Amino acid sequence: MHKIYAKQPLKKKSEVKLLPLFITLAVGFIIWNITPPAGLEPQAWQLFAIFVATIVGLIIKPMPMGVVAILGLTTTIITKTLTTGEALSGFSNSVIWLIVIAFFISRGFIKTGLGTRVAYFFVMKFGKKTLGLSYSLLLSDLLLAPAMPSNTARAGGIILPIIRSLSETYGSRVGDGTERKVGAFLTKVAFQGDMVTSAMFLTAMAANPLAMSLAAEITGQTISWTGWMVAALVPGVISLIIIPLVIYKLYPPEIKETPGASLLAKQKLEEMGPLKTSEWYMVGVFFLILGLWIFGSNIGIDATTTAFIGLCTLLLFQVLTWDDIKNEHGAWDTLVWFAALVMMATFLNSLGMIPWFSNLMGSTVSGMSWMVALVVLAIVYFYSHYFFASNTAHVSAMYAAFLAVLLAAGAPPLLAALLLAFFSNLFSCTTHYGSGPAPVFFGTGYVSQNKWWSIGFIISIIHIIVWLGIGGVWWKILGLW
Repeated sequence: MHKIYAKQPLKKKSEVKLLPLFITLAVGFIIWNITPPAGLEPQAWQLFAIFVATIVGLIIKPMPMGVVAILGLTTTIITKTLTTGEALSGFSNSVIWLIVIAFFISRGFIKTGLGTRVAYFFVMKFGKKTLGLSYSLLLSDLLLAPAMPSNTARAGGIILPIIRSLSETYGSRVGDGTERKVGAFLTKVAFQGDMVTSAMFLTAMAANPLAMSLAAEITGQTISWTGWMVAALVPGVISLIIIPLVIYKLYPPEIKETPGASLLAKQKLEEMGPLKTSEWYMVGVFFLILGLWIFGSNIGIDATTTAFIGLCTLLLFQVLTWDDIKNEHGAWDTLVWFAALVMMATFLNSLGMIPWFSNLMGSTVSGMSWMVALVVLAIVYFYSHYFFASNTAHVSAMYAAFLAVLLAAGAPPLLAALLLAFFSNLFSCTTHYGSGPAPVFFGTGYVSQNKWWSIGFIISIIHIIVWLGIGGVWWKILGLW
């Protein structure tokens, strides 16, 4: 007789990690019970304790980011540090909704296949040599960046699959010693380029609007979508030109000629056929929102309203469905943690914590010229990213504090705010864990960790030289200092 055994359900992995959770709570508890420094109200110090614990949670990840943010938000209410209305005020922030709606719009590029078509088009035109192929991938990323705030989806969801396909076409695979044929080079260039394109547009990376919101709270000045783009244009383009050349010298592909890449791209485009109706709608919406982001302020339409107009158009023409919106988990996740962080940062400023810190640090940098302080603190801010596994966590933890110190040193507000915001993307070039796209690209196995870090460090030096040097001259021309 055969025994019948009930099929045991697979045990679901717990989302809660007890040791990191204990550390997170302990940090908040310890800071909470320290007597507030002179000149600082207890309410501000209590919110600071909750904020620091939330940031620690985002870094060591005892739970998903959204859960950590909700716990922090709830704690502000039950401790009566803030009222319920104040704690939920972040959800009404227009900057948050700008990035959330942009996530939805970016889904249209993936769903319709337009993003992939754009990438294959440039590969077909410029992909006859490996170096030209790398530039074609960066150009594709650059064109998609303004409307795709998830650089992980942009680079990992559109660019990386094309790299894998091209690499295997040329016999460049992981694990058999052929990684260096073309796969390693293209992987490294595409990742590094994505860090630059993420810095070039306000809507190209999820944490950019967070930096903009913090800057507005501290400086009282708003960075417009166009202002961000124009300031990043020259140093960004120069970085995109230099990076493939540097990697080509430091980590050259074994195959220099890739005529088959153009043929493969042409074949893929033929398989896709002519532009579908949904793609035409997507093209129209892309130019509509791009035009309104650039010129909309002249007719009273701000960036968030523009994003809503674009989304409504895609829904009306059924390029996206409501199910697509509901299933865009990254957008809803961003809404939750973004709202909590912006709320805390806003009240830390209004309750006097950030002004107090600015005054405290003013004496520290009082002997420096603002230029020296700007360079030194910007470099410290850049390389401190080795300790972070998330752009968002880094921006949340350090952006406001560093900006406040720079203002205390006399640095021009917009210059300091923009430089730190740009570095909040570029610093991810250093490690294989410092941003969303990093583990995705590193996980392909084409590039070893030693090479990833060593090349990343060299690229970091190039970024600092280009953005502080050439960027500084460009910003002088623009009147930022």
